[in-house]
Parts: sequence; C-alpha cells; structure tokens
Amino acid sequence: MESIVLLLAQTLVTFFNIYFALLIIRILLTWFPNVDWSMPPLAILSQLTDPYLNIFRSIIPPIGGIDFSAILAILLLQVVQSIVPSLLISLV
Repeated sequence: MESIVLLLAQTLVTFFNIYFALLIIRILLTWFPNVDWSMPPLAILSQLTDPYLNIFRSIIPPIGGIDFSAILAILLLQVVQSIVPSLLISLV
C-alpha cells in the first residue's frame, strides 16, 4: 500500500511539473500576437491549458490588456503541487 501511495505522489508531482511547464509556454506565447493557435501543436497546448486558465480569467479580467489571472493560476498550481503529495504521503 505504501509503495502505491508513493508512486501516486511521484506521478502527481511529475504531472504538476509538466502542466506548469505547459502553462509557462502558453503564457509566454501570448506575448506574440502573430501566433497561429490553429496549428496542431499550439492548438493542443491551448486545449490543455485554456480550461484551467479560463477559471481564473473569469475571476480576474484583463486589466489594461494584461492578463493577471495567469499569475493566480500559477500560484494556485504551485500551492496544490506542494500540498497534495505531502498529504498523500502523510496518509501512509
């Protein structure tokens, strides 16, 4: 049982790290207005990250053309990334 929980915690940490990297790439690409989001790699990136980012965009709308909701999204992801594995390991 302990090894399963440790494997799950490690898998979640890996998932959070990959998703964090995808979010950073998505946010950096928004700085370039000529990016064609219909291209297959970018469309997949958008489909993976936009549902999560849209939650925060509905809370904090862009101010002066700057999307501050991404900061909140990243902060929450980092908090969850640090709490969830610790909780799983403490259950063992």
